[in-house]
Amino acid sequence: MAKKRSAGGIPPSRGERVFEGINLFILIILGALMLFPFLNLLAKSFSSTTAITTGQVLFLPVDFQLGTYKYVMNESQFWDSLKVSLIITIGGTAGSMLVSCLTAYPLSKTWLYGRKPLILFFVFTMLFSGGMVPAYLLMRTLNLINTIWVLFIPFLLSVYNMILLKNFFEEIPQEVEESAQLDGASNVRILVSIVLPMSLPAMATIGLFYAVGYWDNYMNGLLYITTPSLRPLQTYLYQVVTEAINVDEALSMDAQENAALNSEAIRAATIMLACIPIMCVYPFLQKYFVKGMRVGSVKG
Repeated sequence: MAKKRSAGGIPPSRGERVFEGINLFILIILGALMLFPFLNLLAKSFSSTTAITTGQVLFLPVDFQLGTYKYVMNESQFWDSLKVSLIITIGGTAGSMLVSCLTAYPLSKTWLYGRKPLILFFVFTMLFSGGMVPAYLLMRTLNLINTIWVLFIPFLLSVYNMILLKNFFEEIPQEVEESAQLDGASNVRILVSIVLPMSLPAMATIGLFYAVGYWDNYMNGLLYITTPSLRPLQTYLYQVVTEAINVDEALSMDAQENAALNSEAIRAATIMLACIPIMCVYPFLQKYFVKGMRVGSVKG
């Protein structure tokens, strides 16, 4: 059997094989540590009350049942919050990508007048902010409190993501754009027809960053939303997890019908259902995500 060879054609030394083996072992341990809590929640969401309260559930369901999922899916608040999260994730990601591209592309050009001061201005906002109270007062002054717009309009631009995108645009050969300019293409046409198609790995990665950020954000719902029907899914999930007494009260209202249900199992089922949408999207973007992780790492 032929020995595995390195990129230069030289067989790896014993020290390199040991180093790779240790790295692989560490990665397996870290992966297991991240996977086990997920499996435990999944098992609890399908297990009976008796099995959970007696501590029998570890990574496999005990006394399999689907009552917890039926209970969660019958809650109108769950569907209202899911709809809000889908709206702000799709709309917010699209808006954020538009604003990021329109900001990053001109800043990637060395001929832009005042480029360095503008970049410093954006970086300054990464280091300093007004704080939570001034942000709330601003949202109230703009009449955005208790509206769906407050959940994504004020947060359309992430300076960190914009800088990553700018760095990627800077790596695109200038000759490609110059040839398009000679053919009479405008800057907007060059951006839409040439730069963005060449930047699909970066676009997919930044888009995934934005989508996960909008989907996982619960704090904005806590700060700016008091109307239950406008709360995003993660805010609803936060309340279900932290306010366990409310779940217990809801179960006790119909104790006979909900006798087989457990508040811990309901929380686990809610978490699992909240993870499904983002887990369905990730596999389609994974091939771009791996490439896009190198965004801005190589300067031309």
